[in-house]
Formats: sequence, C-alpha cells, structure tokens
Amino acid sequence: MKQTHVLEKPVYIAEWATVAGELESKGALSGKFDIALDDNFYGEENWEHAESRMQNSAVKQLLLKASVAAGDIDFLLSGDLQAQCCGSSFGISEFNIPFYGIYGACSNMAEGLSLGALLLAGGHGGKLLCGTSSHFSSAERQFRFPNDYGCFRKPTAQWTVTGSGYCLLSTDNGTPGTASPTAGGASACPNITAVTTGKIIDYGQTDANDMGGAMAPAAADTLRAHFRETETGPDDYAMILTGDLGEFGSGVLRDLMAISGTPLGDNYLDCGNLIYGEGQDVDSGGSGCACSALVLCADILPKMRSGEISGKVLFVGTGALLSPVSSGQGESIPSIAHLIEISN
Repeated sequence: MKQTHVLEKPVYIAEWATVAGELESKGALSGKFDIALDDNFYGEENWEHAESRMQNSAVKQLLLKASVAAGDIDFLLSGDLQAQCCGSSFGISEFNIPFYGIYGACSNMAEGLSLGALLLAGGHGGKLLCGTSSHFSSAERQFRFPNDYGCFRKPTAQWTVTGSGYCLLSTDNGTPGTASPTAGGASACPNITAVTTGKIIDYGQTDANDMGGAMAPAAADTLRAHFRETETGPDDYAMILTGDLGEFGSGVLRDLMAISGTPLGDNYLDCGNLIYGEGQDVDSGGSGCACSALVLCADILPKMRSGEISGKVLFVGTGALLSPVSSGQGESIPSIAHLIEISN
C-alpha cells in the first residue's frame, strides 16, 4: 500500500492570504497577517457568522493579492470545525466557484493542499483555492463547554486559534501578483513536490483536553511512511512542521520517532508552539484548523519565497476525528495526519 505520491507535474503555491483573530494578532507572528482583527465577533452577531466572514475575507484578499478573478478558479476546497462545515459553505458561497467541502479536523489545511495538488497534477484544472478556518469560541461551544461555564482547563489543553488561511494553487509559476524569482535561483513560488496521505490511527485516547497526545501517533505514522517510501530521513529536510500538537503533543511525537529509530532534530517545529507569544495564557499551545494555516501562510511560505528558508519543508497537518456525540459517548479519539512536501 503506497501512501506517498511524488508529483510528476509541478504545482505551485502561487499566493496566500490570512485573517487572524484578536489574540493571534498579538502573538508571536504579530504584523505578518493580511487582516488582523481587534474583535473576534468581526462585526457579526455571533461567533459562527464571524468565522464565515473570516473565510470570505481571506478569499477576497487572496484573489486581490494574486490579481485573479473568481471566475478563473476551477475548484475551491475548504472545511472547518463547525457542524457540517457550515463555516465554509456560508463563507464562500458568494464566489460561485465549484466547491469540495472537506473534513480532516485540524488537518484541513494539509488535506486541502494535498487534494488540490493531486487534482492539478492530474491535469484537472489550472488554478484552485484551498483553505480553512477555526474560531476559539465556536469550537469551545461545540466540542467542550460554553465559555460562560468558566471551567478550569487542563495543562494539556490547547487554545483553538481564531483565524482563516487560504492558498492559491496553480500549474503556472508566473501567476500574476506573485514575486519574481529570487537572485539565488529559487522558484518565484514554493511548489508541492509530494503528498503523503495519512491513515486513521487510534491509540485509545479519550481525553478531549489532550488533543496533542491523541494526534501525535498519527503524525509519527505518516512521517515514518514518508521517510520509508521516499528513502529519506529527518535530516534531509530544511524543516519538519507539524500542525498543532502543542507543547505536550510535540514532545510525545519526538519520543515516538526516537523509539522508531528516526529521531527528530532541531529542524522539527510545531505550529501550536509558534502561533502564540510569551505571556499569552494558552496552556499547551495552539490548535484548530487555523493554527497550521496561519503559521504556514503568514510565516513559512513567505520565508520560502524570499529564500530565507531554502530546501524542502514537510508540512504535516494533524487532526482529531472526534465529534461531540462520539466524545459524549465515551469513544476514543481517532486521529489522522496528512503530509505535503514543499520545495523552493
């Protein structure tokens, strides 16, 4: 069973856009977002509507930056944490773009990039958008406790990131609006060179306040598959970036990889540890669909375009595939991790 597919045709991440919530805009990536909110209601009457508006704004900002019209886009792939992914369907309906709703929980960004790359590399279209969103308050209301309940959070708990991130994938490296090739010869646009699709991994974890621990085994399984099938190792990459395991979960991943004989070095980072800054009380770090989307689009991709990050980056989105019903019934938390290899 092959999980890794090396793309025969290049697929470029031509442009990207971000909308960040109030807390995130003051975090470690302050000043790097396209739109920074000072009110998480975003002028709407509830948090769910605010999340849809964030997606709408991210898509508009992306099309503007790339100088591309909605009518030029072949597909739009998106998902979120709201029931039936309605944050996405309400947010992007006005663009009238052929739409695939996806759900990989917090791995949505990596899943969208994976499916989008495979679509374009297979000759199905020339441009598509993929993105996601999450909102702290809507996620807390759906998956844990109403905010007004005032419950205590465990040290392993993570803070659902409020925000939205979108990418434009293209088979054309000269998409209008993108930077020119760098002097060092790097591509004008980072490009997706391989995709490793994750499998559902379930170690029997049942604590909804320890998502990092539940998702770490899935990240380890996907990384091992990628290394095995590409005959590479952790040292062959400029960066290995997991989605949102947070402080606790990323430590578990390091332990699992060391046990398997492929220890991760200093080039391993986790988005949940990068999104917030010192003094922000977020327990074990960030989580949510927007966590990896914001870090990738506001920090990693710009550095790859400029040449500050040179080489191959493994972006591994992690997702906990629980629901309020399954969690309430005492079921375990099956998880998944999707990987894309990005080069410049």
